[in-house]
Amino acid sequence: MSQQVRREADDGLSNEEIFDVLHNERRRYVLQYLREHGGPVSLGDLADHVAAAEYDCDCEEVTSAQRKRVYTTLQQSHLPQMDEAGIVDYDSDDGVITTTDHTEELTVYLEIVPEGEFPWREYYLSIGAISLAIVTVLWVGVYPFTLIPPLVWGTLFAVVLTLSALYHTLVAREMTLTEFVEDDRR
Repeated sequence: MSQQVRREADDGLSNEEIFDVLHNERRRYVLQYLREHGGPVSLGDLADHVAAAEYDCDCEEVTSAQRKRVYTTLQQSHLPQMDEAGIVDYDSDDGVITTTDHTEELTVYLEIVPEGEFPWREYYLSIGAISLAIVTVLWVGVYPFTLIPPLVWGTLFAVVLTLSALYHTLVAREMTLTEFVEDDRR
């Protein structure tokens, strides 16, 4: 069964396809640029921005050799692979890249956790464990905890969870790969 036929059948990306695309830094830069600028974008503009990110410089400072290296690998390898997987729509004749439904699906994987920050999954796991411990203590009837009515405990858990999720949502909007790339390189 060809990849295209399978794609039409399930209309989703497999974990293998997702990890294969995200494994390469250059393809991650492509997704990040498309996330910010949408499409369609020209291969030349994309190569300039990817090269600037890779070589940690402004687009204007990218040498022709650096640009050519990035342009060639994007044209011959990365974009055809991403196009075949349905992640982008790459028109090799015109050198134009447009986003697909799967482009946005992959950009959620580009969110990062800065070094030293408590990972959100562990935070929510901690809230869940503490909530279960308090519910167990209430179920058993341990004295100081029974002074507060169960509805108050439930309200407290709901408020903590809602405020945590709100904060997480606001912070996560800005925590992407581009946070570490200066604005003037885009």
